[in-house]
Amino acid sequence: MLEAKNLNKEISIKKIDNETSNIKIFNNNILSQIVGEFNKNLIKIEKLTKTKIFFRGNSLIIKGERESVLSVSNALVFLVNKFLVTGSLEDNDVDYSIKKIESQNLMDKSNIRSIDQVIKTPRRSVIPKSKKQSEYLRALLKEDIVLSLGPAGTGKSYLAVSAAVNMLMEKKVEKVILSRPAVEAGERLGFLPGDLKEKVDPYLQPLYDALYDFFGYEKVQKKIETGEIEIAPLAFMRGRTLKNSFAILDEAQNASLTQIKMFLTRIGENSKIVVNGDPSQVDLINKNHSGLLQSKRILQDIKEVKCIEFDHTDVVRHPLVSKIIQAYQLKTDDKN
Repeated sequence: MLEAKNLNKEISIKKIDNETSNIKIFNNNILSQIVGEFNKNLIKIEKLTKTKIFFRGNSLIIKGERESVLSVSNALVFLVNKFLVTGSLEDNDVDYSIKKIESQNLMDKSNIRSIDQVIKTPRRSVIPKSKKQSEYLRALLKEDIVLSLGPAGTGKSYLAVSAAVNMLMEKKVEKVILSRPAVEAGERLGFLPGDLKEKVDPYLQPLYDALYDFFGYEKVQKKIETGEIEIAPLAFMRGRTLKNSFAILDEAQNASLTQIKMFLTRIGENSKIVVNGDPSQVDLINKNHSGLLQSKRILQDIKEVKCIEFDHTDVVRHPLVSKIIQAYQLKTDDKN
């Protein structure tokens, strides 16, 4: 558990009565990020907790039922600590802070205000935002082979890339390899002009986006040129042995059982392999050819292989994403 040493100097909580607390945040930079543009974050917190928040100077007056006021107070402490530990606040941190508080014992303040893990990269630090993400991040750093399955927005690819970048910067590996099967998602892309890289880049854009988040565009390009980062379609992995590498196969639901087996058996000395995918979004013409679920069933009893399964409760994108996933799942279950 991580807690900033100067946390108590940056925030104070004064209980006025059972239904009112006065919270002072002394760092104006932190305060402005927590409040948000046009007080949008405070409005969101009010809706999530059914409280009223009055913003004056560096003080936030919280009014509501006792437990709701306590929830908001602890959520704000967590957000301040998150900024002090990682140096940033993300758009969905407010939602996560409330979710974190509501899922834990309100009186366990030491646990509520702390951060389980932090992955540091050159441009930003990343923290897990659910219990399943914490389990996944531990597996990424500890295990040699990790399979993760689950819906969009659960952080499968993003956390895997962050762990890979972290290990590359700490010189625990010499190369990061990002791969995915080049399968059209229902659209007909037709003939793509250009060299091999230009032809496959559209399929790999989500991985580039994660890398740009952690390194910035120019550094990513330089590391690709030096070979520290390699981005390639799955077909180009055949016949290789990966040493001192962190390799990620993304969108693995569009890979066959044979292809996933091929990718996993590339592992060599001091290497890690991560296979990610969403079994509900198979773009193959014959969906039964997807090898992701089959691989999970085949490998789940090997103790050196860690299998992580996410669901809609782990979604960390817009809150609507979780509701959309649930709605589709219910319709699918009804048809079955």
